[in-house]
Amino acid sequence: MLTALLGLAWPAAADEIRLRSGKTISGEIVSFEENMFKVKTDFGFVLIEKSKIASILPSKTKPKAAAKPGEKPTGKPAAEKENASDKSEKRETPRIEPAPAGKAETKTEKAADSPPPAAKVEKKEEKTAASSAPPAQTIPMTPDSSSAPATRVSVPTAPAAAPVPATASASSAGSSPANSPAASPALPPVAQPPQVREDVQGNIYTNHTHGFRFYKAPGWHLIEDARRALPNAVVAMGTEDHSTMLIAGLETAKEPLDAAAAAIEERLREGYENYRHLEKKKTQVGGLPAVEIRYRGVESEHDWSGRLVVVARGKEYFTILGITFADSDLIQIQENVISRTIASLDFHAQ
Repeated sequence: MLTALLGLAWPAAADEIRLRSGKTISGEIVSFEENMFKVKTDFGFVLIEKSKIASILPSKTKPKAAAKPGEKPTGKPAAEKENASDKSEKRETPRIEPAPAGKAETKTEKAADSPPPAAKVEKKEEKTAASSAPPAQTIPMTPDSSSAPATRVSVPTAPAAAPVPATASASSAGSSPANSPAASPALPPVAQPPQVREDVQGNIYTNHTHGFRFYKAPGWHLIEDARRALPNAVVAMGTEDHSTMLIAGLETAKEPLDAAAAAIEERLREGYENYRHLEKKKTQVGGLPAVEIRYRGVESEHDWSGRLVVVARGKEYFTILGITFADSDLIQIQENVISRTIASLDFHAQ
């Protein structure tokens, strides 16, 4: 759910996953554990509960293009090459006859210049190549009674790409035959975000890397999985059961503040069912212009109360999102804690 909260876009990838809510997600399913599918997208990894999926439509593997009837094949079978070489040798060996030397040399030159016969393309190969692609199949999904509790908020963790050993690449390149295609170069390592310098003193959280501080409620703790999984997140914290969370992030300023806030809210909307926009107003946070948005939405069988604030900070937008269970008796208390945290935001920390 946190990937949707910070506005990660769903990319077009290998498989098409259709949710029961009517939404469609495109990506590559890499694993299944704890009743959740792990899907790789262009913007990171997403965990989707099995009970939320209506069907999965696998992608079609493009069949290898078969040779056209009018085209000549680029290669010859080994057997035909051997036969052609044998015939060429036979042609190159002149017959010893009592004839003048000039005629014998002429026959030898003609035999050496004659090309070997062209290879024939069999129709059976065309049929095999055309039928190699398996038909698309829709896999229905049924709710699993052993799925995780509703109070759990899953945060996908993006694993670091393992570097390809240089010795392995060198050995594989050396053992490949001369006529084989060149080995693909090793992928560069994924750029890691800068190490965050932060500390907590009493009820004050300070982020020295990005220069801000705010109030930390008693009982809240840092959620490292959320910060590592979400590319724009610089800090995430909340209660032990994840019923109340606060995520702060940074985005590059590419459009006016109002348009940027509307775009972020639209990405938020995609992560909820029955999303309801409650209020939008201009305000100031930490002495900087900001836009505040309040909303409600259903996710993981819970009704959530959310508050999104987008702050214009030079050439970037500082986003802070606070969410809590709306179907809890503690909603008023937790909303007040989120409001106090946002109001305490100070951008003069070093």
